[in-house]
Amino acid sequence: MTDQAPQGGKMPPCGCAYAAAAFLSPQADGQKKESTSMKFFNRKTTALALGTLLLFSATGLAGCGTSIAERRTDNSSTLYVGEVSSAFPTSFMPWLSRDSVATTVASMIYSTLFTFDEETGEYLPSIGKDWCYTDLEGNELRTAEGEIDYKAVEQYYSQTSEDYMVVKVTLFDNATWSDGEPVTVEDVYYTFDIGTDNALSNHAGALAWTADLKHKSEKGELKTQGMFTYERNDYWSPYPISEEEKDTVIYLRVSKVLGAVATLFTSVLILPEHIWQPLVSETQQLNTPDPKGEMLVQYENPVGCGAWTLDASQSGRQMIVLRNRGEEYHLKAEDGTALYKADTIKFVLYMDENTAIYALLKGYVDMLDKSMSSNYQRLFEKEENIQVLNVEGTSTQTLVMNVNPQGNYKTAMREILTDKNVRQAIALAINQEELVSKVLNGAGSTASAGLMLESQTELYNPDADILSGDYEDRVRQANEILDAIYPDKDSAGYRLANGKRISFEILANAGELELVSFLQVQLQKIGIEVSYKAEGSMPEDTYLFEGDFDMTFQATIFNVSNVDIMYKSHFITLKDSSNYGKLVDADLDAMIEEMRTTLNQDKKYDLVKDIQTAIAQLYYKVPVYSSNVISVARTDRFSGYVAGPGETCFNLDTLENLKKAV
Repeated sequence: MTDQAPQGGKMPPCGCAYAAAAFLSPQADGQKKESTSMKFFNRKTTALALGTLLLFSATGLAGCGTSIAERRTDNSSTLYVGEVSSAFPTSFMPWLSRDSVATTVASMIYSTLFTFDEETGEYLPSIGKDWCYTDLEGNELRTAEGEIDYKAVEQYYSQTSEDYMVVKVTLFDNATWSDGEPVTVEDVYYTFDIGTDNALSNHAGALAWTADLKHKSEKGELKTQGMFTYERNDYWSPYPISEEEKDTVIYLRVSKVLGAVATLFTSVLILPEHIWQPLVSETQQLNTPDPKGEMLVQYENPVGCGAWTLDASQSGRQMIVLRNRGEEYHLKAEDGTALYKADTIKFVLYMDENTAIYALLKGYVDMLDKSMSSNYQRLFEKEENIQVLNVEGTSTQTLVMNVNPQGNYKTAMREILTDKNVRQAIALAINQEELVSKVLNGAGSTASAGLMLESQTELYNPDADILSGDYEDRVRQANEILDAIYPDKDSAGYRLANGKRISFEILANAGELELVSFLQVQLQKIGIEVSYKAEGSMPEDTYLFEGDFDMTFQATIFNVSNVDIMYKSHFITLKDSSNYGKLVDADLDAMIEEMRTTLNQDKKYDLVKDIQTAIAQLYYKVPVYSSNVISVARTDRFSGYVAGPGETCFNLDTLENLKKAV
């Protein structure tokens, strides 16, 4: 019997996250801008949702690619996808990168254990077929219907003195690597084990992904065993694994946090042990900047267990070619045929968005793997054979304020932002309705100050929406607050602090210049001056992680699967994290920790609602809007393009639904 995708086709090969969702490495966990790349990572959050998958090296792929105009005469089932980037990756390994096409390609070649469906709150099969919590002896904690019994989990583990819970994972028994070798639990063991061993992985992010796994290795030596297979069982109290299950069943010990499995399940791309174990050492680490010999061969010719393989011979600096594994891939469509309908996907490089749009209009590509500005919508309104998909987003764009300037980065202006009353006045003066209308051309919505979207129905707290209401009244309140602190103004109406105009720079990219311009007008109404400052190519490294900025923009995505991790990253962690403004708030920290550690699911959700109110009242990350995701595709060769919340038309459901045009 074939293994079929569940209804809706919510299956890999997707990665990242966000997305994501999921978790991002310390070098990439701050989702600086709203992602404009392939939206596999929202409804189906998987590997490094949040950026992280491929290594760029200076070596080139063997192939020279093919003509970028070939689509116009191609009648095959090849999907041409336009990518906007400064360059394509030239070698591949499964971890580490934030480049949009790198995360996309890696997530299609490799797989995570499961994917996460935000619509249902469930983990869906990938190479993992099933999972559940068990007691300390490995007995499953399920309901009579076979579902996870969260009440039983809470009751049992609340009474144990151990600091971990046990999770049982069962793999598909027919999943294979692209070289034909079977995927087994030893691959999972190897992947998670090296993730805890920075001396071998040379990847700090992997330590974060595996932080809730009660397992540790150092320099290849096992320090604490927290994973158990048929071959590596607990000597004193073995978990129940039959010989028939030796390749498919693994038990994990994880922290007593209901979200502890999230990064393990959806953030870590599983590696083939038989490929990497013989090659990796302290002197030749998994993530090496200078691969040589066989290591270089594997970087350039990745062996994965996803639905797609890289055709290195046809890939180069202008085009990346992926081949569908078809019947070899273990997940099938409901009728038993190959899950994905395109035989080949060719990613074509364009250096700028305007060129890519022109290429689409002229028929050089079938679609763009990019969310476009709403300004471009009118270009396509009267075009034949063009489909525009405009769907709601899953992120909130925020204005982040530096609330805790550090050391040499303290300035007189930044000290002003440490006053919560000043931040409240700024927040009240931001007119989200106008920004949605003028900056997004209506293609978006306002967002709650609690930074949870209403679409997250189980978590959203309307009481945290404290920046709505009559705008003129909000401006009046803001001026009253500032009149009590900085009553003096200059001849232009801007407020003065110690005789100097209160003026802040907003660190942003060129695409956000219009947003800054509207904020200039809005904040002028309360006597606050803001100006645009170009962020450069590496804003995290140059400004944000160090706290060398006044204000900046940052996208936030919070959902059921990631709040345990992302709340800490955005509001607690001070080093190399999404907490750019270095917020320190003991009360919020305590609320987040309580939310993370409770084993009562209902209480957890209630605490998330309380946290939203606390976040709103700090006026630290102030919402400016939630933008829609707008994507476009040609319909002269294929039909069946679809997009869910937060997705472009290049997504898993589209790849399942594609139909060749007659």
